[in-house]
Amino acid sequence: MTVKIYVPRDTAALALGANKVAAAIEKEAQARGLEVTIVRNGSHGMHWLEPLVEVVAGGERIAYGPVKASDVPSLFEAGFVTGGAHPLCHGPTKDIPFLKQQTRLTFARCGLTDPLSLDDYRALRGLAGLEKAVAMAPIDIVTEVTDSGLRGRGGAGFPTGIKWKTVLEAAGDRKYIVCNADEGDSGTFADRMIMEGDPFVLIEGMAIAGLATGATKGFIYTRSEYPHAIAIMSEAIEIARQVGVLGPSVLGSGRAFDMEVRVGAGAYVCGEETSLLNSLEGKRGVVRAKPPLPAHKGLFDCPTVINNVISLASVPVVLDQGAAFYRDFGMGRSRGTIPIQIAGNVKHGGLYETAFGLSLGEIVDQIAGGTASGRPVKAVQVGGPLGAYFPRALFDTPFDYEAFAAKDGLIGHAGIVVFDDTADMLHQARFAMEFCAIESCGKCTPCRIGSTRGVEVADKIARGIEPEKNRELLADLCNTMKFGSLCALGGFTPYPVMSAMTHFPEDFSPAPAVQAAE
Repeated sequence: MTVKIYVPRDTAALALGANKVAAAIEKEAQARGLEVTIVRNGSHGMHWLEPLVEVVAGGERIAYGPVKASDVPSLFEAGFVTGGAHPLCHGPTKDIPFLKQQTRLTFARCGLTDPLSLDDYRALRGLAGLEKAVAMAPIDIVTEVTDSGLRGRGGAGFPTGIKWKTVLEAAGDRKYIVCNADEGDSGTFADRMIMEGDPFVLIEGMAIAGLATGATKGFIYTRSEYPHAIAIMSEAIEIARQVGVLGPSVLGSGRAFDMEVRVGAGAYVCGEETSLLNSLEGKRGVVRAKPPLPAHKGLFDCPTVINNVISLASVPVVLDQGAAFYRDFGMGRSRGTIPIQIAGNVKHGGLYETAFGLSLGEIVDQIAGGTASGRPVKAVQVGGPLGAYFPRALFDTPFDYEAFAAKDGLIGHAGIVVFDDTADMLHQARFAMEFCAIESCGKCTPCRIGSTRGVEVADKIARGIEPEKNRELLADLCNTMKFGSLCALGGFTPYPVMSAMTHFPEDFSPAPAVQAAE
């Protein structure tokens, strides 16, 4: 009897030796005369357990991790091919608390299937949404997405259905769907996990978007730092094309949609939609002034839908299960689920998909398990390098777009980075300014010059040079950047700086500079 063993091919697992583990399992099985089939699946998102090896035993998957190649002989000795006990055994994968407590809609298949098996995808309701969409009028698809309450998961939180309706109604001989997979925020990896672990859900979501808006061509724009995601997505697109999921007649509907992957050089500003469009067109990644909006005049001056990976990957479940089903999750105007990416100084880092509404404290203390260092949590940055720093006093804030905005924060791409009490928040504020100065496209003065001056002012505060005057100057710079910058790079850089100054003023009051001896 052949034993099925799952070893992830996700980048996080590969970085921790998953390929060596897979090779060791194959070698050990051959030496013992055992027949095994190794499936290279995506990650379940429990990064502290990677590489997480699973064995199908007794009709369910048993988890072992984190597994090193040197652990493999002892695993076989313990009978892990039949689910045997071992210090690395966690029992059935589905019962691991971190995974069991999630509400997985967008990531329902990630970690379960072979990413390049369309049969695996179909077996777990894959393509059910697209099959419904091909039988619907474009406006009915748009209405379903609108009624679901789905908002852009890339950071802005703009209603997806409204964007689609604008493109549907726009005049144009050619329209495009552009997937923003330029995942550049620190502590974020959800886009990569989807592309590497369940690429067909993104293909399905983009095809539905095409049918809904009249677009016949799609592009996935990602960064060169994602070689595994690029390879898997490209292969999945070819598989989908061969079986008629993509091409001149999507699922035999007579309606065309095709797509391809395009790779950028990794400039952070190309995560901004108009800069991304310029890069896609072969131009320098510089922000465009708006209006015109990309929905009216986007890629190659044609009406264009630009959505994040998670936004598009959430569409198939909306079409499959219905708008009411999806809308039933969440709170306020934040409907559905959100894949929270937990990183930084934590015991349990990884991806946790849940309905909107959990408090920041629940996420940090219960799900993430507190700091890996064992020291008190000092600050949590939510929303990438441009997100605000939240102190423990704000840990009752629910994970909701409006709730975070009310506390001068933003959810962004839903990445959270945890810092313990050794963090220097003046240094973190300086980093935000330095990051903006390096990544600025240079088009607008507040971003280009303001960030450079911000670094200089932060350095003066650190040296104790007229700290009160320079704190006021830093706040004034932030105000100019927030309201004068052309895009969110300069406009959001003030969030981490001002939140650090507001919530951690003690870090901005260093000892006065020592005067030179007379």
